[in-house]
Amino acid sequence: MVRIKAVIFDLDDTLISEHSYIESGYKHISKLLSNKLGQNAEEINQALTALFNESPKNVFNRLLDQLEVSYTKADIIELVNAYRNHPPEIAFFDDVRPCLDLLKEQGMKLGIITDGYAFGQRQKLKAVQADRFFDEVIVTDELGEDHMYWKPHSKAFQLIQEKLNVDCEEMVYIGDNPAKDFHISSELPIKTIRIFRNGVHTKKDYLNGIKEHHSIYSLGELATLLRHE
Repeated sequence: MVRIKAVIFDLDDTLISEHSYIESGYKHISKLLSNKLGQNAEEINQALTALFNESPKNVFNRLLDQLEVSYTKADIIELVNAYRNHPPEIAFFDDVRPCLDLLKEQGMKLGIITDGYAFGQRQKLKAVQADRFFDEVIVTDELGEDHMYWKPHSKAFQLIQEKLNVDCEEMVYIGDNPAKDFHISSELPIKTIRIFRNGVHTKKDYLNGIKEHHSIYSLGELATLLRHE
């Protein structure tokens, strides 16, 4: 039996809440627009949230339309960049730190592979001080242009395997998104685990029907699961 030596995590909705990040970003944008338009920041934030709940598409355009504020494409790009680059007020899920501490005690090497726009992802990682807990972090957006190495591409997995100096068979990858997180096991001999977080991605289909090897509902289940691998 091959012993697991490295545990690799997805970031969004695996270690942190993407919803919390969105809330943080909207608060930031609301303050910017409040200063610019002379309107109440809380009311702007409530409007943004309501619009997002209706549909996540073109939220800033729809907000400015609702506020009857004229704007250009450049104005929207400025808001999008401010959202992506803001220093987020976020934290790990409650089950993350105990899990990481236990894995470290067991001598596991720890890593992160995360998609998303590079600077925004780095801001998230900085906010939770990921460098204190993880041996290697790969932001796939930094590996090539136009998202070419975002998951399910195998490049980040091969790279982190080399950086951690382990075999693929000695790695476990934990993610939440069936559309991209588990397909890697059809290309490389990496065990995958799906974590279910508050109903996120439950309606998404598996890419090419490739499913996870195991599923959990809390990272508190991970140590027991790995002992049986």
